[in-house]
Amino acid sequence: MTTVSEAENIILTQAKDCGSELVPFEQAMGRVLAEDLKADRDLPPCNRVTMDGIAIRHAAFEAGTKSFAVKGTVAAGDEPIEITSANECVEIMTGAAMPDSADTIVRYEDVDIKDGIATLITTDIRQGQNIHYKGKDKKQGETVAVANEYVNPAHICMAASVGKGMLLVKKLPGVVVISTGDELVDVGDTPTPYQVRRSNSYAVKAVLQQHSIQADTLHIPDEPTITRTQIEACLAKYDVIILSGGISMGKFDYVPQVLEELSVSKLFHKVQQRPGKPFWFGKHENGVLVFAFPGNPVSTFMCLHRYFLPWLERSLCVASRPAFAELNEDITFTAPLQYFAQVKLKICKHGHLHATPMEGHGSGDFANLLDTDAFMELPMEQSIFKKGEVYRIWPFKNIM
Repeated sequence: MTTVSEAENIILTQAKDCGSELVPFEQAMGRVLAEDLKADRDLPPCNRVTMDGIAIRHAAFEAGTKSFAVKGTVAAGDEPIEITSANECVEIMTGAAMPDSADTIVRYEDVDIKDGIATLITTDIRQGQNIHYKGKDKKQGETVAVANEYVNPAHICMAASVGKGMLLVKKLPGVVVISTGDELVDVGDTPTPYQVRRSNSYAVKAVLQQHSIQADTLHIPDEPTITRTQIEACLAKYDVIILSGGISMGKFDYVPQVLEELSVSKLFHKVQQRPGKPFWFGKHENGVLVFAFPGNPVSTFMCLHRYFLPWLERSLCVASRPAFAELNEDITFTAPLQYFAQVKLKICKHGHLHATPMEGHGSGDFANLLDTDAFMELPMEQSIFKKGEVYRIWPFKNIM
């Protein structure tokens, strides 16, 4: 049986580059940059005023001048008004271009203006104050955002600022999510006591949407000919197939046999973990990857976060950011398996992340996912896990 670390390594070696594409910058949220963004001009592009007030020559203030004749007013976006004598000033607003003939901004709060004369009411004036100098943030041609980062609102702001109407981003894999089983009925149907509504495929699709992947969904009954026909069609259309169910040892679990018949090479089947032990992973001769997860909802959910999402990040060349938390209670787990405990996360007043185990009722207890925030990965070499010990977590909710 494959260990968790072995399964992870096998999957990550199958990372694939799907290329890149240009998209309008407003539609790039959550995508991964495929290029560095560079400043098309100095930022800021001029000496920029950071406080509403008056622009003066500091030398005049040092020489004893306390009152200045107001030559005019400059708003943001206006051409600067130059002063021509030491006893002149210009009223100027935040964001406006600083005139070359002045070098200091005095706030309105430190000035009394009457009848066109601005009189200083403070002596605490430093040369160059309240000015954001040209090129202080970035020089023309310098990198303002690097490739292989998820696009966030700050990237959108920067793209607009440097005139990048189109962004080059990593292409995402084409994914289909397939549910299997005659016991599954549609969401709108009324199930019998021995049937359940399909939910796994919708949960997987929702997670993928959080990563900008718009996956297709498909349901296959427990019938070998239909299973073969449908999977064969998907192998010709998608980059990744995510299956839920049909991979255990049951009489109607046809998926492993069909995959073998369709030239999908098994890279592993069964992982030393709970939940998700029957997990099957393979690769078709044309490069399509097949993640075949167990049908129990918690198993599917865990395997998706533990294996598929890291594969996606590796494929997109995004740096992984592992998270860890401190156990808030003791846990005992004696089976020789890597245990993924469902935990509730909380940040204490000292800034530490604490994880409280939330015991459910097995891998079919999807309701327990609503009350938890992450899976905590507990090594199979141990059976007793003490309060205060720190382990890796795989969050599926944002707790901030």
